[in-house]
Amino acid sequence: MAVPVDGQRESGRAVLGRTLKFLRDKEGRSLGQLAEETGYDKSYLSRLESGQRLSKVTVMEDLDSYYGSDGLLVSLWKIARYDAFKDKYKEFMRLEATARVMRKYAPEVPGLLQTEEFAREMLSGPLATGQDTEAVEEQVAARLGRQLLLGKDPAPSVRFIIDELAFRRPSARAETWRGQLAHIEAVAQWPNIVVQVLPFSAGLHPLMAKGSLTLLWQADGSAVAYTEGDSSGLLTDDPEDVLRHRLSYDRLRDLALSPPDSLVFIRDALKEHSS
Repeated sequence: MAVPVDGQRESGRAVLGRTLKFLRDKEGRSLGQLAEETGYDKSYLSRLESGQRLSKVTVMEDLDSYYGSDGLLVSLWKIARYDAFKDKYKEFMRLEATARVMRKYAPEVPGLLQTEEFAREMLSGPLATGQDTEAVEEQVAARLGRQLLLGKDPAPSVRFIIDELAFRRPSARAETWRGQLAHIEAVAQWPNIVVQVLPFSAGLHPLMAKGSLTLLWQADGSAVAYTEGDSSGLLTDDPEDVLRHRLSYDRLRDLALSPPDSLVFIRDALKEHSS
């Protein structure tokens, strides 16, 4: 069997789909029978097997249980979800998934903290790029999949600094926004997570109008910085660049509300939108 060259390499999503079909054939089930026994729509299952669609991780958990495949489908899903992202983000995501220390600044609600409903609204709203429904759902599933890294073992040490602006622009649906605020409040209390709010009163700061910043440290001490704007992202491991970004981040941390005061701020915002 010939080994495919880079340009012909099978995608992770195609491998997952082929594995799904193999397991179904091995069990001697038709798509109709599988749909009836699992409760998932037949056409949806067909698109998963053909590699046309990426599911939520919970679907793979259900099918792993159904086939008794001992987590195989979830493992393949974790690889396949990278297909939902552009190539320029894949190396960053690979490093993010293995990082032991993360420091993140965002002018809006970070993807790692977004609820499913809020993510869907962000990806399909007026500022989105006109993707069809399936493409949006694929992006939502991939974004939620990234969040698994926050609870892995060993858990990474993560600090989020979120601009106050993010809390002053609620989503279109009040219920979605309340759920988003409640989720941030809950995650802010996890032992490995710190959330700080950068208030308007902090004034000008090093990353104003420059997009988001992520700093990642691996177990071996190596570090990278990733900056992202509206239409571009830059990943660097140059020590001078990483140090410069770290100093900018440290200044933001000093300007931000303390973690306890930030939690009070978030709870006040939640009360305001719950009344």
